[in-house]
Amino acid sequence: MKVKWWLLALLLGPVAVATAQQRNLDIYWIDVEGGAATLMVAPSGESLLVDSGWEVGGRDAKRIVATAQQAGLKKIDYFVLSHFHADHAGGLVALSKMIPIGRCFDRGDFIEPANQRWRDGYLSVCAGKRTILNAGDKIPLEGVQVDIVASNGKLIAKPIGGGRPNSLCATAENHPPDVPENQLMVGALVTYGKFRFLDLADLDWDKEMEFACPVNKIGEVSIWQTGRHGALDGAGAPGFLYAIKPHVVVANNGPRKGLGGPSPGAQKSLTVHYDRIAKTPGIEGIWQGHLSLLDKDHNTAEAMIANLEDTDACQGHAIKASVSRNGTYTVTNSRNGFSRTYTAR
Repeated sequence: MKVKWWLLALLLGPVAVATAQQRNLDIYWIDVEGGAATLMVAPSGESLLVDSGWEVGGRDAKRIVATAQQAGLKKIDYFVLSHFHADHAGGLVALSKMIPIGRCFDRGDFIEPANQRWRDGYLSVCAGKRTILNAGDKIPLEGVQVDIVASNGKLIAKPIGGGRPNSLCATAENHPPDVPENQLMVGALVTYGKFRFLDLADLDWDKEMEFACPVNKIGEVSIWQTGRHGALDGAGAPGFLYAIKPHVVVANNGPRKGLGGPSPGAQKSLTVHYDRIAKTPGIEGIWQGHLSLLDKDHNTAEAMIANLEDTDACQGHAIKASVSRNGTYTVTNSRNGFSRTYTAR
């Protein structure tokens, strides 16, 4: 007996809808050896990549493409460049030759001479399809809210997280502004249901404190991607970090860069950076891209570290968070399959 097409559609329709609703927001922290490349795949299937790692003979571009293919992607719908430094912008030209890239977003046209090469590379890929972002803009990733909270030296004018007074401000330590590039960059807050992910790239201590005082403009977050790859003499200001109270922290560090070492230009690490993260109120988990070989005594549990080797032996394992609409999210280490599930508060 033949079943009419409209009856079949009626019967299967609810199943298709339920299947679509069950898809998660997936976030991948791709190992680019202490650079940055964070790939998000929305439940709709649209993708957003923030930063492209180092140039380094196409190594990081290949790792990004491999992760994109693992996620079932044939293109990158949206690319956001946080700022024009080699560890964030270097891989873009090679990446554009390996996978199609749709719209591009950046912070604007001012450039320091030392970074001109990376701006030129970005424009060679994105000149005809770029959008300059302002604080308060949104990126149209279907089904996921992506708020631009910082760009070109400006921060959002109105709080997104309730705007509660921050009691830490009275005694908080302040630092002077850093180099222009670390003041001007794009920062984003990604919201999916109750889940909130904050990526401020390398935004400096001074700007973090602008977010935090006198009121907390961000509110609390589920996952914080460490500033400066975890080199917290130039970021991770306690007055800011202890106010946003991340449940989970992901450090996109390298074996000899970021967590456990000083920021570029700093003479030495001012404090044990891992301890500052571990003391954050409400912290539930710390995940690292690499074992810090600069400070082997201060790392998270080995099962939660994606790569244990130095760069020349590294296989480039990633960290993945899979986020459901109900607020639960599971973080997984691709090196060993170890995972933990958290609930957004």
